[in-house]
Amino acid sequence: MKAVLLVFLGGGLGSAARYLLSRTINSAPPGFPYGTFAVNIIGSLIIGVILGLVLKQHEPSSNATLFIATGFCGGFTTFSAFSYENVMFLKAGDYQTFLVYTLGSILLGLAAVFAGIWIAKSF
Repeated sequence: MKAVLLVFLGGGLGSAARYLLSRTINSAPPGFPYGTFAVNIIGSLIIGVILGLVLKQHEPSSNATLFIATGFCGGFTTFSAFSYENVMFLKAGDYQTFLVYTLGSILLGLAAVFAGIWIAKSF
């Protein structure tokens, strides 16, 4: 039950943080979903740091991992919004933005996870 509560609390905080950050960033020029893009890259970096620390400490089931990686990052990042925005780009025939957003999200997301692991191992 403690694990469920940790994930629940982390997820709520992550969702609130996503909303606030997206709301702030999405006031930028329209046409590109900067908010979703930013939270997904930042979330990838955070989960990379957490995974790097877990690998370094050999504690895969720690409370911090449940709270931050599963809960916070799960609530903070948003694959459903990413998917919806891409469908809207395709429906609008905006293939260039679709490709930049999709490839940028995947490549920078992966790079952020690797960077997070590297950062954690540097401590």
